[in-house]
Amino acid sequence: MKAVVIGGKGHIGTYLCPMLVKNGFEVVSITRGNSQPYEDDYAWKDVESVFLDRNKCSNFEEQVISMNPDIIIDLVNFNIEDTKKMVEAIKKSNVSHYLYCSSCWAYGMAEILPFNKDDMNKVPLDEYGKDKLASEMYLKEEYRKNGFPATIVMPGQISGPGWTIINPWGNTSMRVIQDIADGKEIALPNFGMEIIHHVHGYDVAQVFMNAITHRNVSLGESFDAEAENSITLYGYAKHLYEFFGHEPKIKFLGWNEWCKYEGNKEECEHTYYHIIRSGTFSIEKEKRLLEYKPKYTNLETIDLAIQSYIDRGLISVKR
Repeated sequence: MKAVVIGGKGHIGTYLCPMLVKNGFEVVSITRGNSQPYEDDYAWKDVESVFLDRNKCSNFEEQVISMNPDIIIDLVNFNIEDTKKMVEAIKKSNVSHYLYCSSCWAYGMAEILPFNKDDMNKVPLDEYGKDKLASEMYLKEEYRKNGFPATIVMPGQISGPGWTIINPWGNTSMRVIQDIADGKEIALPNFGMEIIHHVHGYDVAQVFMNAITHRNVSLGESFDAEAENSITLYGYAKHLYEFFGHEPKIKFLGWNEWCKYEGNKEECEHTYYHIIRSGTFSIEKEKRLLEYKPKYTNLETIDLAIQSYIDRGLISVKR
Protein backbone atom coordinates (compact mmCIF):
# COMPACT_ATOMS: atom_id res chain seq x y z
CA MET A 1 0.00 0.00 0.00
CA LYS A 2 1.07 3.57 -0.64
CA ALA A 3 0.97 6.30 1.99
CA VAL A 4 1.43 10.02 1.34
CA VAL A 5 2.46 12.06 4.38
CA ILE A 6 1.83 15.79 4.07
CA GLY A 7 4.42 17.42 6.33
CA GLY A 8 6.53 14.29 6.29
CA LYS A 9 9.72 15.67 7.87
CA GLY A 10 8.28 17.63 10.78
CA HIS A 11 7.80 16.75 14.43
CA ILE A 12 5.50 13.82 13.65
CA GLY A 13 6.62 12.83 10.17
CA THR A 14 10.21 12.39 11.40
CA TYR A 15 9.01 9.24 13.15
CA LEU A 16 5.93 8.31 11.12
CA CYS A 17 7.58 7.95 7.71
CA PRO A 18 10.13 5.37 8.95
CA MET A 19 7.34 3.53 10.83
CA LEU A 20 5.33 3.26 7.63
CA VAL A 21 8.33 1.96 5.68
CA LYS A 22 9.03 -0.66 8.35
CA ASN A 23 5.39 -1.74 8.15
CA GLY A 24 5.72 -2.42 4.43
CA PHE A 25 4.27 0.80 3.00
CA GLU A 26 5.50 2.67 -0.03
CA VAL A 27 5.93 6.17 1.40
CA VAL A 28 5.93 9.66 -0.10
CA SER A 29 6.88 12.60 2.12
CA ILE A 30 5.59 16.01 1.04
CA THR A 31 7.34 19.11 2.38
CA ARG A 32 7.35 22.78 1.40
CA GLY A 33 11.12 22.89 1.10
CA ASN A 34 14.29 20.87 1.48
CA SER A 35 13.88 20.26 5.22
CA GLN A 36 15.46 17.32 7.00
CA PRO A 37 13.93 15.05 9.67
CA TYR A 38 14.83 15.75 13.28
CA GLU A 39 16.28 12.26 13.72
CA ASP A 40 17.96 10.02 11.18
CA ASP A 41 16.70 6.52 10.41
CA TYR A 42 17.87 4.00 7.84
CA ALA A 43 14.31 3.75 6.54
CA TRP A 44 14.50 7.26 5.08
CA LYS A 45 16.42 5.87 2.10
CA ASP A 46 13.17 4.22 1.04
CA VAL A 47 11.03 7.37 1.40
CA GLU A 48 10.31 9.41 -1.72
CA SER A 49 10.60 13.14 -1.01
CA VAL A 50 8.42 15.61 -2.90
CA PHE A 51 8.50 19.41 -2.58
CA LEU A 52 5.00 20.88 -2.75
CA ASP A 53 3.67 24.00 -1.01
CA ARG A 54 -0.04 23.85 -0.24
CA ASN A 55 -0.24 27.65 0.03
CA LYS A 56 1.38 28.27 -3.34
CA CYS A 57 -0.04 25.39 -5.38
CA SER A 58 -3.56 25.99 -6.74
CA ASN A 59 -4.10 22.29 -7.48
CA PHE A 60 -2.35 20.86 -4.42
CA GLU A 61 -5.04 18.26 -3.71
CA GLU A 62 -5.07 17.03 -7.31
CA GLN A 63 -1.29 16.66 -7.27
CA VAL A 64 -1.49 14.61 -4.08
CA ILE A 65 -4.18 12.38 -5.57
CA SER A 66 -2.11 11.95 -8.75
CA MET A 67 0.47 10.08 -6.63
CA ASN A 68 -2.13 7.28 -6.33
CA PRO A 69 -2.03 6.90 -2.54
CA ASP A 70 -4.10 4.41 -0.60
CA ILE A 71 -3.68 6.50 2.55
CA ILE A 72 -3.17 10.23 3.11
CA ILE A 73 -1.85 11.50 6.45
CA ASP A 74 -2.41 15.26 6.62
CA LEU A 75 -0.11 16.67 9.29
CA VAL A 76 0.03 20.35 8.28
CA ASN A 77 -3.54 21.38 7.56
CA PHE A 78 -4.59 24.56 9.38
CA ASN A 79 -7.58 25.66 7.32
CA ILE A 80 -11.08 24.22 7.05
CA GLU A 81 -11.19 25.16 3.36
CA ASP A 82 -8.11 23.02 2.71
CA THR A 83 -9.83 20.14 4.49
CA LYS A 84 -12.91 20.51 2.31
CA LYS A 85 -10.84 20.59 -0.87
CA MET A 86 -8.93 17.49 0.21
CA VAL A 87 -12.15 15.61 1.00
CA GLU A 88 -13.66 16.45 -2.39
CA ALA A 89 -10.49 15.31 -4.16
CA ILE A 90 -10.38 12.07 -2.18
CA LYS A 91 -14.00 11.28 -3.04
CA LYS A 92 -12.96 11.04 -6.70
CA SER A 93 -10.04 8.72 -5.94
CA ASN A 94 -9.21 5.29 -4.57
CA VAL A 95 -7.93 6.63 -1.22
CA SER A 96 -9.20 4.35 1.54
CA HIS A 97 -8.12 6.31 4.62
CA TYR A 98 -7.59 10.01 5.38
CA LEU A 99 -5.95 10.84 8.70
CA TYR A 100 -6.23 14.43 9.87
CA CYS A 101 -3.94 15.99 12.46
CA SER A 102 -5.95 18.23 14.77
CA SER A 103 -4.68 19.55 18.11
CA CYS A 104 -5.42 19.70 21.82
CA TRP A 105 -5.92 23.43 21.16
CA ALA A 106 -9.31 22.53 19.64
CA TYR A 107 -10.60 21.70 23.14
CA GLY A 108 -10.62 25.17 24.65
CA MET A 109 -10.87 25.54 28.43
CA ALA A 110 -11.33 22.45 30.57
CA GLU A 111 -14.59 21.86 32.42
CA ILE A 112 -14.89 18.21 33.47
CA LEU A 113 -11.63 16.26 33.54
CA PRO A 114 -10.29 14.43 31.71
CA PHE A 115 -11.27 16.04 28.41
CA ASN A 116 -13.87 14.09 26.44
CA LYS A 117 -12.40 13.57 22.97
CA ASP A 118 -15.81 12.63 21.54
CA ASP A 119 -17.58 15.77 22.75
CA MET A 120 -17.89 18.22 19.86
CA ASN A 121 -19.24 20.99 22.11
CA LYS A 122 -15.80 22.52 22.38
CA VAL A 123 -15.06 26.24 22.60
CA PRO A 124 -11.53 26.88 21.26
CA LEU A 125 -9.88 30.09 22.38
CA ASP A 126 -7.98 31.14 19.25
CA GLU A 127 -8.28 30.98 15.47
CA TYR A 128 -5.90 28.02 15.25
CA GLY A 129 -8.06 25.93 17.57
CA LYS A 130 -11.28 27.11 15.93
CA ASP A 131 -10.05 26.04 12.49
CA LYS A 132 -8.96 22.66 13.83
CA LEU A 133 -12.37 22.10 15.42
CA ALA A 134 -14.14 23.17 12.22
CA SER A 135 -12.21 20.50 10.31
CA GLU A 136 -12.96 17.90 12.98
CA MET A 137 -16.69 18.61 12.82
CA TYR A 138 -16.71 18.60 9.02
CA LEU A 139 -14.90 15.25 8.85
CA LYS A 140 -17.20 13.72 11.46
CA GLU A 141 -20.22 14.84 9.45
CA GLU A 142 -18.73 13.49 6.22
CA TYR A 143 -18.17 10.15 7.88
CA ARG A 144 -21.67 10.06 9.36
CA LYS A 145 -23.48 11.10 6.18
CA ASN A 146 -21.29 9.71 3.43
CA GLY A 147 -19.03 7.13 5.04
CA PHE A 148 -15.96 9.24 4.27
CA PRO A 149 -12.95 7.28 5.63
CA ALA A 150 -11.55 9.82 8.09
CA THR A 151 -9.70 9.50 11.39
CA ILE A 152 -8.83 12.46 13.62
CA VAL A 153 -5.74 12.57 15.87
CA MET A 154 -5.29 15.35 18.45
CA PRO A 155 -1.72 15.67 19.76
CA GLY A 156 -0.70 17.46 22.92
CA GLN A 157 2.47 19.57 23.04
CA ILE A 158 4.63 17.62 20.61
CA SER A 159 8.13 17.47 22.04
CA GLY A 160 11.46 15.75 21.60
CA PRO A 161 15.14 16.28 20.86
CA GLY A 162 16.04 18.76 18.15
CA TRP A 163 13.39 21.44 18.52
CA THR A 164 12.01 23.93 21.05
CA ILE A 165 9.54 22.60 23.61
CA ILE A 166 7.15 24.33 26.00
CA ASN A 167 8.96 25.37 29.20
CA PRO A 168 7.76 25.75 32.83
CA TRP A 169 6.42 29.20 31.95
CA GLY A 170 4.19 27.71 29.28
CA ASN A 171 6.12 29.40 26.46
CA THR A 172 9.34 28.80 24.54
CA SER A 173 11.70 31.31 26.18
CA MET A 174 15.13 29.89 26.96
CA ARG A 175 15.56 32.31 29.86
CA VAL A 176 13.69 30.30 32.48
CA ILE A 177 15.55 27.09 31.61
CA GLN A 178 18.91 28.87 31.71
CA ASP A 179 18.03 30.42 35.08
CA ILE A 180 17.13 26.99 36.45
CA ALA A 181 20.35 25.53 35.01
CA ASP A 182 22.24 28.28 36.85
CA GLY A 183 20.42 27.52 40.11
CA LYS A 184 18.71 30.92 40.20
CA GLU A 185 15.26 31.62 41.61
CA ILE A 186 12.39 31.71 39.13
CA ALA A 187 8.79 32.89 39.38
CA LEU A 188 5.80 30.96 38.06
CA PRO A 189 2.41 32.46 37.21
CA ASN A 190 -0.38 32.01 39.75
CA PHE A 191 0.36 28.95 41.92
CA GLY A 192 2.07 26.90 39.20
CA MET A 193 -0.78 24.41 39.13
CA GLU A 194 -1.72 24.77 35.47
CA ILE A 195 -1.09 21.64 33.43
CA ILE A 196 0.79 21.09 30.19
CA HIS A 197 1.07 18.00 28.08
CA HIS A 198 4.42 17.03 26.58
CA VAL A 199 4.21 14.04 24.27
CA HIS A 200 7.12 12.65 22.28
CA GLY A 201 6.82 12.95 18.51
CA TYR A 202 7.43 9.21 18.28
CA ASP A 203 4.32 8.47 20.32
CA VAL A 204 2.19 10.86 18.28
CA ALA A 205 3.41 9.02 15.19
CA GLN A 206 2.54 5.75 16.90
CA VAL A 207 -1.10 6.83 17.29
CA PHE A 208 -1.29 7.61 13.57
CA MET A 209 0.40 4.32 12.69
CA ASN A 210 -1.89 2.30 14.92
CA ALA A 211 -4.95 4.08 13.56
CA ILE A 212 -3.86 2.92 10.10
CA THR A 213 -3.25 -0.68 11.14
CA HIS A 214 -6.51 -0.69 13.14
CA ARG A 215 -8.52 1.00 10.40
CA ASN A 216 -11.66 -1.02 11.09
CA VAL A 217 -12.05 0.61 14.51
CA SER A 218 -10.48 4.01 13.78
CA LEU A 219 -12.72 5.25 10.97
CA GLY A 220 -14.94 8.10 12.10
CA GLU A 221 -13.15 8.31 15.45
CA SER A 222 -11.12 10.93 17.30
CA PHE A 223 -8.02 10.00 19.28
CA ASP A 224 -5.78 11.93 21.65
CA ALA A 225 -2.04 11.51 21.17
CA GLU A 226 -0.69 12.03 24.65
CA ALA A 227 1.76 10.64 27.17
CA GLU A 228 0.46 8.62 30.10
CA ASN A 229 0.65 11.66 32.41
CA SER A 230 0.68 15.45 32.27
CA ILE A 231 2.65 17.85 34.46
CA THR A 232 2.01 21.07 36.38
CA LEU A 233 4.18 24.13 35.82
CA TYR A 234 5.43 23.69 39.39
CA GLY A 235 6.22 20.01 38.91
CA TYR A 236 7.99 20.81 35.66
CA ALA A 237 10.16 23.53 37.19
CA LYS A 238 10.98 21.34 40.20
CA HIS A 239 11.96 18.49 37.88
CA LEU A 240 14.32 20.74 35.92
CA TYR A 241 16.04 21.97 39.07
CA GLU A 242 16.65 18.34 39.97
CA PHE A 243 17.78 17.58 36.40
CA PHE A 244 20.48 20.25 36.73
CA GLY A 245 21.41 19.20 40.28
CA HIS A 246 19.98 22.18 42.17
CA GLU A 247 17.54 22.69 45.01
CA PRO A 248 14.31 24.22 43.71
CA LYS A 249 13.98 28.00 44.15
CA ILE A 250 10.44 28.77 43.03
CA LYS A 251 8.18 31.67 43.90
CA PHE A 252 4.72 32.54 42.63
CA LEU A 253 3.30 35.76 41.21
CA GLY A 254 -0.20 36.82 40.22
CA TRP A 255 -0.81 36.93 36.49
CA ASN A 256 -0.30 40.66 35.89
CA GLU A 257 2.74 40.81 38.15
CA TRP A 258 4.18 37.72 36.50
CA CYS A 259 3.76 39.25 33.03
CA LYS A 260 5.81 42.26 34.16
CA TYR A 261 8.45 39.86 35.52
CA GLU A 262 8.51 37.85 32.28
CA GLY A 263 8.80 41.07 30.34
CA ASN A 264 7.93 39.90 26.84
CA LYS A 265 4.38 40.59 25.67
CA GLU A 266 4.46 37.95 22.93
CA GLU A 267 5.78 35.29 25.30
CA CYS A 268 3.15 36.20 27.92
CA GLU A 269 0.43 35.72 25.30
CA HIS A 270 2.00 32.36 24.42
CA THR A 271 1.86 31.40 28.10
CA TYR A 272 -1.73 32.58 28.42
CA TYR A 273 -3.03 30.33 25.64
CA HIS A 274 -1.11 27.33 26.94
CA ILE A 275 -2.16 27.53 30.58
CA ILE A 276 -5.74 28.78 30.28
CA ARG A 277 -6.64 25.47 28.59
CA SER A 278 -5.20 23.56 31.54
CA GLY A 279 -6.63 20.04 31.78
CA THR A 280 -5.86 16.35 31.58
CA PHE A 281 -6.41 13.64 28.99
CA SER A 282 -7.26 9.96 29.10
CA ILE A 283 -5.64 7.55 26.66
CA GLU A 284 -7.77 4.55 27.64
CA LYS A 285 -9.66 4.67 24.33
CA GLU A 286 -6.36 4.71 22.43
CA LYS A 287 -5.08 1.75 24.43
CA ARG A 288 -8.31 -0.20 23.97
CA LEU A 289 -8.99 0.41 20.28
CA LEU A 290 -5.51 1.06 18.88
CA GLU A 291 -3.31 -0.93 21.30
CA TYR A 292 -1.44 2.30 21.94
CA LYS A 293 1.52 1.92 24.29
CA PRO A 294 3.45 5.17 24.81
CA LYS A 295 7.18 4.60 24.51
CA TYR A 296 8.10 7.71 26.50
CA THR A 297 6.80 9.27 29.70
CA ASN A 298 6.38 13.03 29.68
CA LEU A 299 9.41 13.38 31.98
CA GLU A 300 11.57 11.26 29.68
CA THR A 301 10.48 13.42 26.76
CA ILE A 302 11.32 16.61 28.65
CA ASP A 303 14.75 15.24 29.64
CA LEU A 304 15.57 14.29 26.04
CA ALA A 305 14.64 17.76 24.83
CA ILE A 306 16.61 19.56 27.55
CA GLN A 307 19.66 17.38 26.92
CA SER A 308 19.31 18.33 23.26
CA TYR A 309 19.40 22.00 24.27
CA ILE A 310 22.67 21.37 26.10
CA ASP A 311 24.15 19.36 23.23
CA ARG A 312 23.26 22.12 20.75
CA GLY A 313 24.68 24.87 22.95
CA LEU A 314 21.32 26.54 23.58
CA ILE A 315 21.70 26.12 27.34
CA SER A 316 25.06 26.37 29.11
CA VAL A 317 25.80 24.20 32.12
CA LYS A 318 28.50 25.10 34.61
CA ARG A 319 30.85 22.21 35.21
